[in-house]
Amino acid sequence: MNWLRNCWYQAGWADEVSADTPLVRRILNEPILFFRGAHGDVIALVDRCPHRFAPLSAGRIDGDTVTCGYHGLAFGRAGSCVANPHGPVTSKMQVKAYEVVERHGALWVWMGDAADADHGLLPDLSFIDATPESARIQMYMPTAANYQLIADNIMDLSHADYLHPTSIGGIITGADATTREEGRHVIAEWHSSNCVPPPAYAPMVAPSERADIWTQVVWQPPGLMILSTAAMQVGEARTPGHESVTLHNMVPETETTTHYFMCSTRRFLVDNEGFNAMLRASLAHAFLNEDKPMLEKQQRSMGTSDLWALDPVLLKVDAGAVRARRKLDALLDAERLARP
Repeated sequence: MNWLRNCWYQAGWADEVSADTPLVRRILNEPILFFRGAHGDVIALVDRCPHRFAPLSAGRIDGDTVTCGYHGLAFGRAGSCVANPHGPVTSKMQVKAYEVVERHGALWVWMGDAADADHGLLPDLSFIDATPESARIQMYMPTAANYQLIADNIMDLSHADYLHPTSIGGIITGADATTREEGRHVIAEWHSSNCVPPPAYAPMVAPSERADIWTQVVWQPPGLMILSTAAMQVGEARTPGHESVTLHNMVPETETTTHYFMCSTRRFLVDNEGFNAMLRASLAHAFLNEDKPMLEKQQRSMGTSDLWALDPVLLKVDAGAVRARRKLDALLDAERLARP
């Protein structure tokens, strides 16, 4: 499968798993049960009993132990069987356990061998922690499209001028655009000078004013992007106080379905409930009513998760998306060569 394994994937938002509420989520086509153990930390086991393959989530959770609801085999936090009511425990009575970390209000799961989990590769999303809840908008959008196809959508923001004309579009096609690579990252930037701000940007500048708008997307493998943007009056210098920073994270469920996590933060109008409501509605409309339907139609039209197999026409606006795909392909090749 066309997935990196030795990396961290967002499994969900931390508040999706409570002491009384487990979470089942399929990642890289593996069903995983997430639940909080006796001490409140999150435990993750493959959601499939090795006996008759019933989902463990259909059983009972008690502290650090989950008991299969079909024949009563019980498994501990490390995946080992801790009870077999029908006889001795054998070495085959084992389920895969995953390394899980809770950080930045999210749950992160390492999909490779747990012993190889590299905490240094956890993404830095400290901008979420630094933002009060009144200035955060969090969403989850399951989408029936390949994760790289959805990442392309963020790496090439020219689509906003056509797909989102009434909210955030109208400033990208004619912008000064650049792309570059820095280590594992691909960075795309757009500078829209002396433009009419789209409706979502208008509250950030004085009424009837034109604006300079800066937008940047930083991609890191396999499909996490941080989109930063700021609107200033023409000629005004950009400061951190102008900026809105948004997480867009594409996590593969299967080859053609994706968990799309989004968290928008801002450093202006932090306690303005009216602006927050307007922005939430604008984002929900753009993602749910415009992006999601188009991406799902695009996937159905393609009929494959392999973009290159269809020999696409490439435009100048594809530069960031193509660089990200090629960097990911190189990482996939390196990981395959390193496997025994």
